[in-house]
Amino acid sequence: MNNNKMIYVIDDESDICQLVSQELELFGYSVRTFTTGTQAGHAIRTRPPEICIIDLGLPDMDGMELVKQLCDKHNVGVMILSGRNSVPDKVLGLELGADDYIVKPFIPRELVARVNSLVRRLENTGTDTRSETRSASFAGLCYEPSTLTLTTADGIQAELSSAENDLLIKLLKAPKTILSRDQLMGESAGPFDRSIDVRMSRVRKKIELDPKNPEIIKTIYGVGYILTTDVSWNS
Repeated sequence: MNNNKMIYVIDDESDICQLVSQELELFGYSVRTFTTGTQAGHAIRTRPPEICIIDLGLPDMDGMELVKQLCDKHNVGVMILSGRNSVPDKVLGLELGADDYIVKPFIPRELVARVNSLVRRLENTGTDTRSETRSASFAGLCYEPSTLTLTTADGIQAELSSAENDLLIKLLKAPKTILSRDQLMGESAGPFDRSIDVRMSRVRKKIELDPKNPEIIKTIYGVGYILTTDVSWNS
């Protein structure tokens, strides 16, 4: 049952808002719709939802800016629903932290399936994070899953998104083991091939000295990724 899951739909086209809202409500979700980013921003600060579905062509701001704000400041799932079908837009959306990118025109039932998949991933990530009270030390870094906080030896901190946490935890729990893209992404796999690579790029920017020449997380071409260092789990 999804009765306790709140989804915000942010789109300046009222018919799209109505279509998406009706479809999601049929599957037990609670839905609120907004036609501007400003309206949505006020509501998010008051009551953050589980997922935001965002159109990029908002009348008061570029939807990418709203995506960035959400991914930087709130731990919510983000799906982009847009008529922009270019690879640069898709890649930028994922680089900013979006979990999925759906192109208009779309099949409503497919959108619901992707929402269901994202909800399951967020629930699994949240459960794993809450149950994992230990911190992990590796390559001079310390990661606290309970707070999604990564700390360097110099005391510099960075916060990971839920999607980044999901990837890093899987690598930390299987050091020096090659993990395939399917093992790392599972049901959260994006709608196009580069999704895993873009998300891994975000993780590398936070843990590697030189993200373009990574030493901690290496790519095994045609297979997946491997965490090359030992990991110590601290009480």
